[in-house]
Amino acid sequence: MEHLYQYIKPIFSILIVLLLQTSTHAQGCIAIRSGCGANVGGGAILSKGDFFAGTNFRYFHSYKHFRGQHEETDRVENGTEVINDSYFLDFLVSYGLTDRLSANLVLPFVYHERSSMYEHGGNPEVDDPLTPENEFWEGDRHKTYSKGLSDIRFGLNYWLLDPSTHSTTNFAVGLGMKLNSGNYKAEDTFYNPERTANVDQSIQPGDGGVGATIEVQGFHAFKNGITLTGNLYYLINPREKYDVVNFRGDSELSVPDQYAARLGGLFMLPIHGLSVYGGARVEGIPSSDFIGGDEGFRRPGYILSLEPGINYSIRNFSLNITVPLAVKRARTQSYSDKQRTADTGVFRNGDAAFADYLLNIGLNWRFGKSSVPKLDSVSEPVDIN
Repeated sequence: MEHLYQYIKPIFSILIVLLLQTSTHAQGCIAIRSGCGANVGGGAILSKGDFFAGTNFRYFHSYKHFRGQHEETDRVENGTEVINDSYFLDFLVSYGLTDRLSANLVLPFVYHERSSMYEHGGNPEVDDPLTPENEFWEGDRHKTYSKGLSDIRFGLNYWLLDPSTHSTTNFAVGLGMKLNSGNYKAEDTFYNPERTANVDQSIQPGDGGVGATIEVQGFHAFKNGITLTGNLYYLINPREKYDVVNFRGDSELSVPDQYAARLGGLFMLPIHGLSVYGGARVEGIPSSDFIGGDEGFRRPGYILSLEPGINYSIRNFSLNITVPLAVKRARTQSYSDKQRTADTGVFRNGDAAFADYLLNIGLNWRFGKSSVPKLDSVSEPVDIN
């Protein structure tokens, strides 16, 4: 039994921080922003007065265009693809109010680069062989940028079962808020003609809404050293839209809801402090919101990914890396797409660009009187983000 406990304890230690660490970001123009999981850090089972602090870095490179589930490979072949390079850095802290209730706060920062032709004079057009060479506009590729503070999140997390008597199975609920602290009217220079205008919705640091977050999660540790984990998350954005228009100038920008789900398993390796994670995740934006109207420009869709990860920890510190790999991507019909389809009888579905993978790197530290281990105790790995 003592030998088994040596394996269950580190698995459980990783798990408790994993559960609310689902910090997701859709990989491309489907603009799920940094910290889709608002309770980042809130999943740790902290004793009263204990702290959990950490930082998480994420990056993706999106360039593959989808309309529905169909990939428009000609965009890359013709050089007209839209390329987003996005970087996210979150600083998070969680505090144990009681042995079952914790409060958490996340300060997210972003940096985006967006490269396109259609926003800078238009995509190249195929020249008519019967007309003089170079008759049509060939387009120029330029970049727009945005950076700064994103939308701050804070919340509460409560474990439904007493952690002191339920160390192998437990469930938690999390409630939080997302503020509209990020700039949602960021501007940059566009060309052909040269002008200053709002950058694309996908690289706005904020989404313009004050939202409520709901999260449900759970875990079960098996005796064979494997732990099953699950997480469901939803962000409610009641605000319908705001007074920034899309590139075509025919619609104000929407403030959409967001959702994410995750299921996976933790596996301890024979090397002390080293563990691996494997699972699947889905994240996206619906075409219709749970509360509030659905009008305004948005790019709804979802990404299904397989998510391998590795974690190494020593005492109260942990370094972890996960790389969700996209296996299914879809740009679904928006509310306006559905309206135009109904009005004209012609099916309409906008497109969006997606990435092949997402890189997550996290560094975390747990501290407090009850969480500081003795020198001969088992190290407590944390955070498979």
